Amino acid sequence: MTEGRFPGTRMRRLRRAPWSRAMVQEARLSPDNLIWPIFVREGVGEAEPIATMPGVFRHSVDRLPDLAREAEDLGIPALALFPYTPAERRSADGAEALNPDNLVCRALKVIRDAGVNVGLLTDVALDPYTSHGHDGLVDATGHVLNDATVEVLTGQALNQARAGADIVAPSDMMDGRVAAIRAALEESGHSDVQIMAYSAKYASGFYGPFRDAVGAGGYLKGDKKSYQMDPANAREALREVALDIAEGADSVMVKPGLPYLDIVRRVSERFDVPVFAYCVSGEYAMVEAAAAAGMLDRDRVVLEILTAFRRAGASGVLTYHAPLAARLMR
Repeated sequence: MTEGRFPGTRMRRLRRAPWSRAMVQEARLSPDNLIWPIFVREGVGEAEPIATMPGVFRHSVDRLPDLAREAEDLGIPALALFPYTPAERRSADGAEALNPDNLVCRALKVIRDAGVNVGLLTDVALDPYTSHGHDGLVDATGHVLNDATVEVLTGQALNQARAGADIVAPSDMMDGRVAAIRAALEESGHSDVQIMAYSAKYASGFYGPFRDAVGAGGYLKGDKKSYQMDPANAREALREVALDIAEGADSVMVKPGLPYLDIVRRVSERFDVPVFAYCVSGEYAMVEAAAAAGMLDRDRVVLEILTAFRRAGASGVLTYHAPLAARLMR
């Protein structure tokens, strides 16, 4: 460039004023992009703090209509419900998952009866109900059985659909479970119930606080590497997604979130279905710990993280920061 001449292109022109930055913003973030995970427990009037997830609670069922109204008021379109099952209701076969009066089913009915206009998503997996902490049934050697587990998961999904679930979300990573659940929903008259498949769920170290929240951490024997994905693999995620879509998934999920933004991007570019990401408990806990230590600005970082998911191609994000983020956006 000749000395004294100005550059022909000045990138900062578009950044100078707030109105201009807003006009050319590429990734848009709104409360519509959020799903709020909520933990449910027994009791009345209970909001039990979760030590490893500051600011997150296990709520008794009677509190859920108020939380659902809060979500509706904030413009958050959906809640995801996760149960904290008492030890006496856990068993090797996870039978409580099929109980029409279990915590999740009661939670669904209470919110439905309150007439709150939010979508309700339920987790389809057995780890909140098993005495061994695995997402499926295990044999005498501790191996997780695929096909026998799929039968129970199908019953669990039907149980949730009957109770009022709008979206069932199989997070177990068993082969063939989406096809089985889709067929069962169609045959039982629940064809409008969506399936959001946890299609690329990795065997991650970021789940620790969640396992505390649902009470599964102390039960788990071994690890989940024989059914959850290797963090080193990306092409495998694309195969998993393709299979779940072919089997009838309406949307797919990548879990965890930030460490797997490359997977979110690749899935969103390859497939024409909504792609969701789960900003998991460990990610939440890290932000909260750093903010509590004065190391970062929580509000700014939360919105930056959620924008990163949108920029990568996510249609929506499951995040424990949903109420905070929705308030900040307003």
